[in-house]
Amino acid sequence: MTDNFWKDKYPVGIPSEIDPDQYQNIQAVLKQSCERFASKPAFSNLGKTLTYGELYRLSGDFAAYLQHHTDLKPGDRIAVQMPNVLQYPVVVFGALRAGLIVVNTNPLYTAREMEHQFNDSGATALVCLANMAHLAEQVLPKTGIRHVVITEVGDMLPGLKRLLVNSVVKHVKKMVPAYRLPQAVKFNQAMSMGQGKAVTEASPQGEDLAVLQYTGGTTGVAKGAMLTHRNIVANMLQNRALMGSELAEGAEVMVAPLPLYHIYAFTFHCMAMMLIGAHNVLITNPRDLAAFTKDLAKYRFTGFVGLNTLFVALCNNEAFRKLDFSSLKLTVSGGMALQLATAERWKALTGCDIAEGFGMTETSPVVSVNPVNHIKIGTIGIPLPSTQCKVIDDEGNDLPMGSVGELCVKGPQVMKGYWQRPEATAEILSAEGWLKTGDIGIIQEDGYMRIVDRKKDMILVSGFNVYPNELEDVLATLPGVQQCAAIGVPDEKSGEAIKLFVVTKPGDSLTKEQVMQHMHDNVTGYKRPKYVEFRDSLPTTNVGKILRRELRDEELKKLGKK
Repeated sequence: MTDNFWKDKYPVGIPSEIDPDQYQNIQAVLKQSCERFASKPAFSNLGKTLTYGELYRLSGDFAAYLQHHTDLKPGDRIAVQMPNVLQYPVVVFGALRAGLIVVNTNPLYTAREMEHQFNDSGATALVCLANMAHLAEQVLPKTGIRHVVITEVGDMLPGLKRLLVNSVVKHVKKMVPAYRLPQAVKFNQAMSMGQGKAVTEASPQGEDLAVLQYTGGTTGVAKGAMLTHRNIVANMLQNRALMGSELAEGAEVMVAPLPLYHIYAFTFHCMAMMLIGAHNVLITNPRDLAAFTKDLAKYRFTGFVGLNTLFVALCNNEAFRKLDFSSLKLTVSGGMALQLATAERWKALTGCDIAEGFGMTETSPVVSVNPVNHIKIGTIGIPLPSTQCKVIDDEGNDLPMGSVGELCVKGPQVMKGYWQRPEATAEILSAEGWLKTGDIGIIQEDGYMRIVDRKKDMILVSGFNVYPNELEDVLATLPGVQQCAAIGVPDEKSGEAIKLFVVTKPGDSLTKEQVMQHMHDNVTGYKRPKYVEFRDSLPTTNVGKILRRELRDEELKKLGKK
């Protein structure tokens, strides 16, 4: 698509361009927002709220600790391994103010995954939850990490509540295995050590790294996407430009159930929402739906950020269905394909349409989204301001509008490259700045885009392309289906055959015959499944995205091909 193609595709009031150099770095945005919204709530968790003013003061205390009590220097990497707790934004913004590069680390990582990430990133410091400290004990001797800060879930809560929460987590729920890290400093001790000390504010340039964000590793070894200050600031400004006119500064209450260490929630809640002084309600464990809905009942929330599997689980939850949704005006979906049946159920329950978007770790992450009052269900919306998109064929040739091909993206949010992996960078990122997404997409005449499927997930049946998303969309409309996945398995006659995996709703007695009949009635011959398998659960990523690759690997192992 030409640059001019997108200019007239934006609804009235939404600019087609932003200035990615409006702020020198993330800290400049943080300082401005914390001054403008000093008395407004920034983050809440477990009944405690931090205002923007408190966030700035506390992140300064942590920055001062790093500068006065460690030998860490600007440009050093600090691994941050925490769920959604108040310590997370304090640590991340404190580290950035000290000039460090944040390495977001999944708290669910195994020791092997931690070791790989810490060594690959060259991290020399770690802040982690006590629940993972026993794994850190195993891993640290094999890494270059010299400084360790350990925090407990309730560390930011007031005195008695802090003791109670930490005691319950440790002794009642037994979620903190024994560990021995004599060199570690406790989080509250570190905060006390930094309190009142001067901070030498780092002033990185736009092209300096802010975050090393590791991809999920679903396509081989996890790689660190180098996201610069300019990348992340641009994505903040782009998101605000596309959604900002619908959001009131200092007045929005955003529910944050997705993990902040994942780039989707990181940029949306910690970064973009900071620009408008929004109040982010952090959900530590969204899988605990009882505690989740109890938390939500305390707030008149106006925004909700999630993904398909979470929306399904919530719509099936009786307590959630009884909540007051009268203030909800924005629901954003990303991370995986939004199914039509899910979007319809959510709208019927909450009265709010879901604005689906699309992004990648490598794009900081948002590429496109449906504008709030111009939602077209089934699309991933229009590219963010200052973003170009095109589709190409397997030889890399540009395809005309309406063609199916690999979606490519160019814009100020596109990463600098993969950390210390020039070959992998060259495979995905052209010299002209075009990033291959690995997704098969279509650009429509109206500028809205659709993702057909992941390139590597496409199933080839007798020479015909079959896209799992389409099959899963159809299957999700069958009453009794809670979760589903479609993959291709080797087949002598057709090259690949379709296999469906189904998780039924509790107490439902759905049969294979019913599934086969439903697919027979709704899709053409070559798209119909050959196999159906019922399961209690499906493998998912840390944000609930179904891992088709794991299902394919299992099938290949059964055949002795892997």
